Amino acid sequence: MTPAAAVDIDAGALATYARNFPEARTFAADIRGVAVDEIASALAPASRSALLLAACAPCQPFSKQNRQKRPDDARADLLGEVVRFVGGLEPDFILIENVPAIRQQDRPDEGPLHSFLERIGRLGYHSVAETVQVADYGVPQHRPRLVVLASRLGPISLPAPTHGAGRRPYATVRDAIAHLPAIPAGGECPSVANHRASGLSETNLRRIRATPPGADRRSWSKDLRLACHEGVDGYTDVYGRMCWDRPAPALTTRCNSLSNGRFGHPQQDRAVSAREAAALQSFPDDFAFVGSMEAVARQIGNAVPPLLARRLAEAFLPLRQA
Repeated sequence: MTPAAAVDIDAGALATYARNFPEARTFAADIRGVAVDEIASALAPASRSALLLAACAPCQPFSKQNRQKRPDDARADLLGEVVRFVGGLEPDFILIENVPAIRQQDRPDEGPLHSFLERIGRLGYHSVAETVQVADYGVPQHRPRLVVLASRLGPISLPAPTHGAGRRPYATVRDAIAHLPAIPAGGECPSVANHRASGLSETNLRRIRATPPGADRRSWSKDLRLACHEGVDGYTDVYGRMCWDRPAPALTTRCNSLSNGRFGHPQQDRAVSAREAAALQSFPDDFAFVGSMEAVARQIGNAVPPLLARRLAEAFLPLRQA
């Protein structure tokens, strides 16, 4: 696959995209303000090839992690914008990824996903929408995602999982990051892109030193516990360490912060670096991210794991060759 064009409202994400795919045309804009003709002109050199439209609307309006969801959040209808581009560009294939909650479990025949599937169906597309576990496709991370594959060349189905029970063993944290140089909290390795770790206060250093691999704040002595956690059974992942020989937990946009999830390195006394977080999302080590530490963490946490994207895109190959 050769990326031809990309649209994103996040200028930092586009800077990273341009750094890694310099031949692609980029549009730093709200998708609602981009004309179909603008994208069509960028695609002209590749017009003889099969066209894949990949889209990922912001997950915040649907995510269970977002406790400040607003019923009037305009981003909840951005799938409608995808339909606009499908109608104008007539791509051969469509790939959509989002959080599972975009499909309303209590009202599966309503909501933005149901509307999207109906509308592209009227445009002649066959589609399948299912929740998948990215670890089942070789990504070293437990991360359930809702994916949609659609084709106007014929019926489409999801590729079979490659990892898990009865298949290849899950890829682990060790598989993904053990080869990277050791660095301290607040340190970096200049020879490895984005291999920089957030600093820690002396108290948080004591906390992570008191946390065995795979453990969390429940392993601390009383003097290290936070008052806000007293008597609270939930949120046990915060300040936790990952396990070497299991997939990582789902990475978020704050995946470089020890206090925001089970993002502690299995062995070193710090949160995972941006490079390690990227590896746990299946990015290769030579994929460089652009921006501040916070911006890079946001890009990594928002990303579709490249290995998952590749596995899903491979489902289109038989249709293209038919």
